[in-house]
Amino acid sequence: MNGRLRPLAGVLAATAVALTGTRVSAIALPWYVLGTTGSAAWTGVVAFAEMVPYVLVKALTGPLVDRVGPRRISLAADVVSAAAAGAVVLLHTLGALPMGALIALVVVIGAGRGPGDLAKEIMIPEAAGRAGMPLERATGLMGVTERLAQTVGPAAGGAVVGVFGALPSLGLSAVFFAVGSVIVAWALPRGMGHRAPEPVVGAEAGEGATPASPRETAGNDGYWRRFGEGMAFLRGEPLLLILIAMVCVTNLLDAAFGQVLGPVWAKESGHGPVLLGLCGSVMGLTAVGGSLVAAAVAHRLPRRPVLFVAFLIAGPPRFLLLAFDLPVAAIVAVFAVGGFAGGFLNPILGAVSFERVPRHLLGRVGGLQTSLSFVGVPLGGLLAGAAVTVTGLAPVLLACGAAYVLAIVLTGLRPEWREMDLLRARSALDGSAGERVGVRER
Repeated sequence: MNGRLRPLAGVLAATAVALTGTRVSAIALPWYVLGTTGSAAWTGVVAFAEMVPYVLVKALTGPLVDRVGPRRISLAADVVSAAAAGAVVLLHTLGALPMGALIALVVVIGAGRGPGDLAKEIMIPEAAGRAGMPLERATGLMGVTERLAQTVGPAAGGAVVGVFGALPSLGLSAVFFAVGSVIVAWALPRGMGHRAPEPVVGAEAGEGATPASPRETAGNDGYWRRFGEGMAFLRGEPLLLILIAMVCVTNLLDAAFGQVLGPVWAKESGHGPVLLGLCGSVMGLTAVGGSLVAAAVAHRLPRRPVLFVAFLIAGPPRFLLLAFDLPVAAIVAVFAVGGFAGGFLNPILGAVSFERVPRHLLGRVGGLQTSLSFVGVPLGGLLAGAAVTVTGLAPVLLACGAAYVLAIVLTGLRPEWREMDLLRARSALDGSAGERVGVRER
């Protein structure tokens, strides 16, 4: 492999296998809890136990990633996640996995995944610089990689759960995490993340790069000073704050669907984990197509209407659909259309954020942005599990679909969104988009 391309290929490959492992466990873990306890409430509690440390540790790790380097953080995080997932399988096999031990191991998995995901995300600009590749192309490849993981992971998880049960799927996710750490160790050079080549901005591969500023390479401030710099920057960005607020609500609802509502529907309807995995994979596959189309034409489209129409198609219909007893073909079709629309979300969200966040604040602001966007995720499964226990599945699905629509429409009326297309023109003039890092939709 070309030495210049090796770091970028390594980041993409490590991201692919780690996210695939996450998607496999997202099918296996709820099914394991449902199978052993029969309780939607306990399923929500376990999901809560994973996502709270994910969000909290990811937010707090940003300054450490800036100081230590994303390569080291990614490597350590994948090893921790693999060990914890493997321990779940081992202890269950030995008959020594009470609910308390399971929750403790799930906490460790979440605490490892948070900084691991952050470290991989913020290595993309440097990897693009080393490859001499325009940042827009590298982030497009990252988006396709994420969507492919969303396709392969649910299919693999659903198939293994359906044929062998939940525990082999959790073992498979541990293998994926371990492979991710091996890829990072092999493909990414030591010290990656410190004083690295800048990505190419607004130029073809092979042209020069913008040198790092002294602030970007100092890295000697204390932890809380660096953390405070990230907080201060974010407080001064109204557009990013309203964007985070909307994505926070939709991520909460998506988490409720993925962690509790989808598995409970699969069990109560009799369709089982295979159809649930199939729907997730179809959605991921069409999202790959949507991401490719977005990469080709999104820069020519007005951001604001495209973003909100895509959100309305990708989100609410899934909840409303499963509240009624519809044919399998209709269910799969709705997931397919929703996935294609969802492929437009992260390219637009990422572009807006890339234009706002300076390169030297990558870890601390990136960690805060994504953590705040995910802050509702731990509550999604917990609240959904409690609500289903009290009212049943169909009313909760209908309420979540309505809440999804309201979150999009109400935040869409805010005046800050008018800046979205102005930012594109301003960034094209000063070339600043290549020194930024962004917020992501779950």
